[in-house]
Amino acid sequence: MSDSAVIAGTDGFTPLRVEEVVPETHDTISLVLEVPGSQRDRFQYNAGQYLTVRVTVADAEHQRCYSMSSSPAINDNPRITIKRERDGLVSNWLHDNVTAGAVLDVAAPQGRFVLTESDRPLVAFAGGSGITPVFSLLRTALVGTDRNLRLLYANRDRRSVIFAPELDELAEHHSGRLAVHHHIDQEKGILSAAAITEFAATAGDADYYICGPAPFMDAVETVLGTQVVDPARIHLERFRSVVPDIDAADPVTEKVIVEIGRKTAAVEYRAGSTLLQTARSAGLQPPSSCETGSCGTCIARVTEGSVRLLNNDVLTDEELADGYTLTCQSIPLGPTVRVIYE
Repeated sequence: MSDSAVIAGTDGFTPLRVEEVVPETHDTISLVLEVPGSQRDRFQYNAGQYLTVRVTVADAEHQRCYSMSSSPAINDNPRITIKRERDGLVSNWLHDNVTAGAVLDVAAPQGRFVLTESDRPLVAFAGGSGITPVFSLLRTALVGTDRNLRLLYANRDRRSVIFAPELDELAEHHSGRLAVHHHIDQEKGILSAAAITEFAATAGDADYYICGPAPFMDAVETVLGTQVVDPARIHLERFRSVVPDIDAADPVTEKVIVEIGRKTAAVEYRAGSTLLQTARSAGLQPPSSCETGSCGTCIARVTEGSVRLLNNDVLTDEELADGYTLTCQSIPLGPTVRVIYE
């Protein structure tokens, strides 16, 4: 694909060629994406951010977010790392169908799981594929700062350790600054609160980065809470989809009014649908990306009625009080709910 042929679409996605498919483990691959010169500015990113990929599977369009394991301080092209999930429609399709030379529709980098401007030590906790953005953070911090780094990386078994050779090499090359501790459930049992406490006890005044399965993250966050760590120094990146749980006590919603730019649509509400799904059913194209309540792309303001927010890793209490919500995780409440994408 020639550079002149690559144009960002009006829907925010750009076709990027897959330069290389890298097998990482038995169930994980990385895709190195070729970014033409004309799109370099658009795809500049910070360590820890992610890309949204759009694919069509069985005649249906799907979007998924994948963190970049590459480092903007080292790598010319971004690399996303994808673990094959047992019931993952898109992850399985990518594993089975994408080869070097394929073209994927990709949106510009997003995400807030990034390095702070600090000289404090960095302590990272990663579980399974949660190592992906953490790996990017570690590599970037090693070449761009003088910070000391520590990583606790938990996996089911040895063959599931993503980036094992690279982590060993980094730890050896930066032995005075980087310490990598592996926890293998098959050998030591599930990571305990005591083990987390022991690892974090000597961290001192550090910045903490946590990414992995929800139970893993919750356990680490709980331990840090008992150690009275300043919440501002705890950075979380959650990979999860929340399934709407319908509460019989919720007010019945009959109509949702959606405003996007100059377009307004009044939609008969289908029980269990989120505001984002409802807007799409009306033929609108609201902004969205992760669809897990983690990125903030789909933020809108509720001006009539209310919502039940299933998951929120973005909005502050003040923003919530002002009526802002994440439409991908919002179930409307009240007879009529009006939402405006500002």
